[in-house]
Amino acid sequence: MSNTKSNPSAAEREARDERDRENARELGAAGSQLSTAPSEESSAGLPAMGVIGWVRWFWRQLTSMRVALILLFLLSLGAIPGSLIPQNSVDEMKVETFKKAHTAVSPLYEKLQFFDVYSSVWFSAIYILLFVSLIGCIVPRTGQFVGQLRSRPPGAPKRLTRLPAYTTWRTGAEPEQVHEAALTMMRKRRYRAHTAGDAVAAEKGYLREAGNLVFHIALIVMLVAFAVGQLFKSEGGKLIVEGDGFSNTLTQYDDFKSGSLFDFDSFVPFSFKLDKFTGTYERSGPQRGTPRTYEAHVTYEKGAYGKPQKSVIRVNEPLVVDGTKVYLNAHGYAPVVSVKDGRGKEVYRSPVPLLPIDNNVTSTGAIKVFDGYRDKNGKKTQLGFQAFFVPTFAGNGKGTMFSQFPAADMPVLALNGYQGYLGPDSGLAQNVYQLDKSKMTEFKDAEGKQLKQRLLVGETMKLPDGAGSITFEGIQEWASFQITEQPATGWALTGAVAAIAGLAGSLFIQRRRVWVRAVRGADGVTVVEMAGLGRSESAKLPEELADLAVALIESAPPEPDTAPGAEPDSSPEPESDSGSDSGSDSVEESSEEPAEGAEK
Repeated sequence: MSNTKSNPSAAEREARDERDRENARELGAAGSQLSTAPSEESSAGLPAMGVIGWVRWFWRQLTSMRVALILLFLLSLGAIPGSLIPQNSVDEMKVETFKKAHTAVSPLYEKLQFFDVYSSVWFSAIYILLFVSLIGCIVPRTGQFVGQLRSRPPGAPKRLTRLPAYTTWRTGAEPEQVHEAALTMMRKRRYRAHTAGDAVAAEKGYLREAGNLVFHIALIVMLVAFAVGQLFKSEGGKLIVEGDGFSNTLTQYDDFKSGSLFDFDSFVPFSFKLDKFTGTYERSGPQRGTPRTYEAHVTYEKGAYGKPQKSVIRVNEPLVVDGTKVYLNAHGYAPVVSVKDGRGKEVYRSPVPLLPIDNNVTSTGAIKVFDGYRDKNGKKTQLGFQAFFVPTFAGNGKGTMFSQFPAADMPVLALNGYQGYLGPDSGLAQNVYQLDKSKMTEFKDAEGKQLKQRLLVGETMKLPDGAGSITFEGIQEWASFQITEQPATGWALTGAVAAIAGLAGSLFIQRRRVWVRAVRGADGVTVVEMAGLGRSESAKLPEELADLAVALIESAPPEPDTAPGAEPDSSPEPESDSGSDSGSDSVEESSEEPAEGAEK
């Protein structure tokens, strides 16, 4: 038994192609310009060999919407390593730590510029090509769209039965009355309508294409805003202990980065002082230790002689001064220590910020005494202490030195000391939180072991051989701030909102055309035909045509022997079966392939 389903023969394909060409000829302008999308060129249309020909071909490919979408996808794909891998532009210390922990892949990442993704050659190339592609897409489409807005809807095709949605009836009203009623009805429903020959032509849904253009223009605005922000931005970090302050000058930053076009004379003049930091934490339950409030109470001044003003900086609630934003980044503790030499003279007293290493703010760091200290023989030397701090100590015999809670409920400072040369004049940059012990001698206790001691607030660790002492005086808190100036953020936000609005319009608004033809039949009775054509097939188009037909029936009631949806005897028979009636105002749909303009 042979299979009844087989591939179409050459004759069938030729017949179908001929039918499509006939449909296109009959629809004419009625099915054209429902979209401003440029037509895709087939491979048969490639230019002849030659430099100019290939340049034109490359430009057409680059400015096609397909290539623009590919570049947009590549841009999103390229941002993945920038999000997952530490970046030099954000934190160089994290990059160095990553390189030490991943020695196998780090050389490959460096060659691929994965540590500087957003300034890499390949990311910049994708960015620039996308920018050019979007402009090349939008400029001609905008011109076409403006031309469509200025033009009138095209006249009706010869055979309305070929359109996806169709209905007809006979009425005793005059054709001119039907046209006038249809024109009034269409305009009330915000259609652009006019009388063209023996039919009323109406069109609606122009905002679909406008939304499409707005979406792509918004992408360009976002790209420009991103580029301007990267070129002219500045950002830096500053760790401030309670009672200390900051002035917005380059020398005041702990670390600073800026765009290549940033003007160092353009710092916004302001200063602020950290009056107090307040942090509260969940005391019980499964979320014990979770921060509830992080607040930095500051006093700031605009300009050199500005009036002091109070403000509170919270997470994601920055202090904004003339476009410069001060964000609260981190928090920690700074134990206050005092150091005395062998003669009992205090040579050092200061809060020492320590870096947290876990969520309970267990912290480590270094205490360095560079000047003023003399040993028991009166010789100048330097002291260094490795510090380990826990805000809430578990207690002796608990088997752990790590903090049990982030609040300072039972602060303990563990120290071990060294003397010698700290290397401040070596010409090499030093980390303030690490101790270089290469030229230092470790203090020993009476048993010859490493001298180390845990201190509560007010306790003192005595150094051996009359070398002096160090006392844990108290605790202050510190906060880390990021000071950022990035122009064009407002443009970026506007572009993002416009892109969402434009995308919603292009997705949910349907562009469609409706024609109402009223002609006198051979028997003298007026025959009314209504048909609709959309840019894409949609169930809403037949429903909308049915609503329009019902509204028009009030001015052109059908004759008793006919109802909307029935073919009049005087109209030509369609080449395919028409849709079935549904009530008194059904809409017929063609079973043929959609004609040109009725895209799938």
